[in-house]
Amino acid sequence: MADLEAGGERKPYYVSVQAGQILEDPQAAAYELVVNLNEEEHIKLRELFDELSSMDEAEMFHFSHSPFGAASDSQINAGYDGLIQQVYKKLYEHGTDETKRHIESMQLL
Repeated sequence: MADLEAGGERKPYYVSVQAGQILEDPQAAAYELVVNLNEEEHIKLRELFDELSSMDEAEMFHFSHSPFGAASDSQINAGYDGLIQQVYKKLYEHGTDETKRHIESMQLL
C-alpha cells in the first residue's frame, strides 16, 4: 500500500538505455527492457537518463576543447560507469522477469 501512496499506480514503460528513452507506447520506438514504474520512480529514472546525457555532452565538450584537461579518462569513465550502474539497478528493481534475466546476463550488477 505504501507504493501506491508514495507514487501512485505502477504502469509499464519500455526503455532503451542506448537511446536514453522511457516510452509508454511499445510501438513508438525500439526498446530493450520493460519496467513497471509509478510516477515518482519514472521521474527518478528520467533524471538518471538526463544525467547520463549531460555527462555525454560534458565529455564531448571536455575532449573537443581540452584534450589534456584536468579530468582524466578514468575519472570521466568512473562517473559514467557509476551512473550506468544506477540506471541498471533501477531497471532491475522494477523490471519484468525477462528484464531481470537480461540484466543478469549482462553481469553489470
